[in-house]
Amino acid sequence: MASEQNPGMSESPEYFLESFPRDDFPVYLWESRPASLPSAAWTTETTHRDGQQGGLPLTVEQGLRVYEILCRFTGASGAIRQAEFFVYRSEDRAALEGAMERYRSGSPIEPTTWIRAAAKDVELIVRLGVRETGMLASASDYHTFHKFKPAGRNAATQQYLQAVKLALDAGIRPRLHLEDATRAPMEFMLHFVDAVRELAEPFGKELRPKFRVCDTMGLGLPYEEVALPRSVPRIFRALRAAGLEPEDLEFHPHNDTGLVVANCLAAVREGCAVINGTALGKGERTGNAPLEAVLLHLVGMGYFGERRPDFTALNELVELYAEMGEPVPPKYPLYGRDAHRTRAGIHADGLNKFWWMYAPFNVPQLLGRPLEVSLTKESGLAGIVFLIRQRLNVEVAKDDPGLQAVHDWVSAQFDSGRQTSIEWEEVAPVVAEHLSRIQAR
Repeated sequence: MASEQNPGMSESPEYFLESFPRDDFPVYLWESRPASLPSAAWTTETTHRDGQQGGLPLTVEQGLRVYEILCRFTGASGAIRQAEFFVYRSEDRAALEGAMERYRSGSPIEPTTWIRAAAKDVELIVRLGVRETGMLASASDYHTFHKFKPAGRNAATQQYLQAVKLALDAGIRPRLHLEDATRAPMEFMLHFVDAVRELAEPFGKELRPKFRVCDTMGLGLPYEEVALPRSVPRIFRALRAAGLEPEDLEFHPHNDTGLVVANCLAAVREGCAVINGTALGKGERTGNAPLEAVLLHLVGMGYFGERRPDFTALNELVELYAEMGEPVPPKYPLYGRDAHRTRAGIHADGLNKFWWMYAPFNVPQLLGRPLEVSLTKESGLAGIVFLIRQRLNVEVAKDDPGLQAVHDWVSAQFDSGRQTSIEWEEVAPVVAEHLSRIQAR
């Protein structure tokens, strides 16, 4: 009777399935969809450039394997549309040429290049056949006053525009990378954007320039209430007000202060259609924007409704990085070894009773990764029950004497001073010994 009078005491569960569907990533249910959201959003990747610069050692073969895995991940979804390559070493040019061959044969990710906005660098790429190049155009006075001689914004601008003109004359679309934008004066960036657009205007829509906003030191903040230059929303609002369309804009943040994904989502919300980063977050210092996490949220926002990227394909990239001696950290979100592993008995018990209790979404289906339990002194009987069910597809009651014997063995390990967790391979023979009807495998 009380439950009928008080809707807060319902007799049936409320799972909020509109927000947390059983067969998809969590969904954004907008109370009011932001008017500034782009009609389409996607990513570009810089594993072959910023990933290498950040210490990821890629041979030509490895670079092409990364490209092929990302193409399988992307498929027909358009989730990753471009990949940028260095051109300064023969190995980098060979990887670029291999990627371009695959792109011409139907691979979905367009190879582009990355150069400094300098005349001699443009000369390096005019015969490579690329249709677009990134051009480093440092924007903050930290750079313009300490990188150029004569120092200052004017000297930097003149060098940049000379290189842009050479790229345009060669039929290559320029993508200007506004380095250190979250420490840069907006008036300088707007002046430079206008100068580039004026220079490119006679070349038509095919060579319409793009602008990549770089949060180089990870100092951006995802709040519009914060003043420039740190407010990511205010930066993109100003650029949109200057006449740039969502597809003209990219955001390239780093994770130095731990806000990389939040800043990406703030950029998209304010009208930036493109996020640049790396798969699995590899990159300089603390890493680039992890594209898999950004794309999970873009899917939740409603993008890629008809064709989805295949998140299970990235497991091959995890394996490749491990082979290269650059493994993904164990607790790395989504794809780390321990990302979906519990060691707490109360969590294992929840997984046994209703596994959705301790799963953010259908991890096995959407990521191709299992929900896992490692045995510790806190795992209790529930952890052993979970492992037996998962590995052998057998139900065991908690009062089963054989189960208690296995638990006693586990407890004895930790009572004798063991600190590391116990995995299935080690406990399987003990399960086989004490639960004779179960054949451990």
